[in-house]
Amino acid sequence: MQYIEVAITLQQVNPYRDLLIDALGNEGPYDSFEETPNGLKAYVPQDQYDEAFLRSALASAGVVDAQYTVNLLPDKDWNEEWEKGHAAVLVEDFCWVRAPFHPVREDVKYNIEIEPKMSFGTAHHATTYMMLTFLRDLDLAGKEVLDMGCGTAVLAILAALRGANHVDAIDVDEWAWRNAEENVQRNGVADKVTCLLGDASLLESERYDVVLANINRNILLSDMERYRRALRPGGTLLLSGFYHADVSALQSKAAELGMKLEEERGRDGWSALRLNG
Repeated sequence: MQYIEVAITLQQVNPYRDLLIDALGNEGPYDSFEETPNGLKAYVPQDQYDEAFLRSALASAGVVDAQYTVNLLPDKDWNEEWEKGHAAVLVEDFCWVRAPFHPVREDVKYNIEIEPKMSFGTAHHATTYMMLTFLRDLDLAGKEVLDMGCGTAVLAILAALRGANHVDAIDVDEWAWRNAEENVQRNGVADKVTCLLGDASLLESERYDVVLANINRNILLSDMERYRRALRPGGTLLLSGFYHADVSALQSKAAELGMKLEEERGRDGWSALRLNG
């Protein structure tokens, strides 16, 4: 199969690069990306390339004045090429997040096998990494957990492995939902994790001890009240998917809902928060 490479130069990289990746990948046919200092390279099968969609994705991501070049790449085994460039992630010596073609590590407590496909959440991104460290530090034994915007379900899987009684993993994107189900099966936690297709409207009657939401600033602000209602008294809300500059807005919203900021973690300009009800 031949691929098209679209090399995009952005006037402002953050946060528009991540928004554009979401628009091209979750809403369109682009299946791999490479971050560059001034933007990104996006890859799509030749027969699925559509310039009108590309322009629409740029607009929906709020990208203006972007420059891009389109190149037809030589035919090759792109799965093999992807595997060469896709590294496993060691999360602070306790968790090894790997693809099926990576070896198991015997020197860590948790080996999590993720077939990422186009879903978000392989621990390469700083926000996923920080959420995994929060889960390491929480006592999850016997707890009811919600993973909101689960992507690959890597957070839900770790919560189950760390002793959660049950985890609901929810994503609005059908591709992510199917990928999450596959990953839950391959990690042997299908008896503890339920993958659901939908959004925060699914939370009307459920109650949890721990709620995880690694999404983006706007959705977190919009849905935090629902997360709060779904949280049992004294429960923990973990949030990520936003930059340090957004912390004050999220903290203010949490305070309105009677929640207290217990800890902020940062990595590569991104932040993660632990809030208690």
